[in-house]
Amino acid sequence: MNKKFALVGAAGYISPRHLKAIKDTENQLLAAVDKFDSVGVIDSYFPNASFFTEFERFDRHLEKMRIEENNPIDYVSICSPNYLHDFHIRMALRHGANAICEKPLVLNPWNVDALEKMEENSQGKVFNILQLRLHEKIIALKELVDKATLDKTFDVDLTYITSRGLWYYTSWKGDENKSGGVATNIGIHFFDMLIWIFGGVEKNVIHVHEHDRASGFLQLKKARVRWFLSINSETLPEVAIKEGHRTYRSIKVDDQEIEFSKGFTELHTRSYQHILDGKGFDIAEARPSIEVVANIRNEKPKGLVGDYHPFAKLPFVKHPFR
Repeated sequence: MNKKFALVGAAGYISPRHLKAIKDTENQLLAAVDKFDSVGVIDSYFPNASFFTEFERFDRHLEKMRIEENNPIDYVSICSPNYLHDFHIRMALRHGANAICEKPLVLNPWNVDALEKMEENSQGKVFNILQLRLHEKIIALKELVDKATLDKTFDVDLTYITSRGLWYYTSWKGDENKSGGVATNIGIHFFDMLIWIFGGVEKNVIHVHEHDRASGFLQLKKARVRWFLSINSETLPEVAIKEGHRTYRSIKVDDQEIEFSKGFTELHTRSYQHILDGKGFDIAEARPSIEVVANIRNEKPKGLVGDYHPFAKLPFVKHPFR
């Protein structure tokens, strides 16, 4: 039977992937909301979906469907800014629906605690989109690590640079209170992936934490991880610049490059099917990476001491709006 969906954040960058996933899994979008009305993309998927620019009217519409029409929503897809995820998940649970939320699920560990309690007393479940766990190359890497001897510790270098213009600092993404900062906004899915593959966090050291980059060291159960994340194009390596790329993604395990730049286009659809099949990644699965990025956000950087990522030495400039 087709499931009934509502979607929060229809004008956002990531919403088309959710719209496609709902369509590809042969389900229906009945309602969507965003304070911005540039949502013509909906026509390509669900032109008959009700659309609202005021959240209060959207919420009332879902309530009317549930109480007056006996036609409740089954799932609410959440593509809103990071700091609103907690509120929108709670809204979904209050309507008796399941929540499918983009990462990060929430910004702080105590938000995780509160959501777990609310979920226990509701009819709905909360699922986080952790699509890298469903990537074939990442699954293959996990299988390799799982087969290694118990005393094996891998050396991992993670580098992710995704260039952003000055608009970034004016948007909610440039406000650490709303996005969680660089490590949360662009890095949390990588931290989740690494913990999923190599085991729990034993040590978390922050070397650099600036408005445009962050870098540190993670000791995991089966790996030593040096990581570097940046939104500044000035940190791109020469190989990316020569090829005209503004994004650079690299994961090296024991000096061997893990190539996973392809295979991303269907991961949201795969994530939705995973949930609809009775699986999905729940609140408990999301917690470890949330704890990592919260620590990065709140701990004072130690500077370039110990085992740090080579890119951590790159010069940086003052925040453009400070």
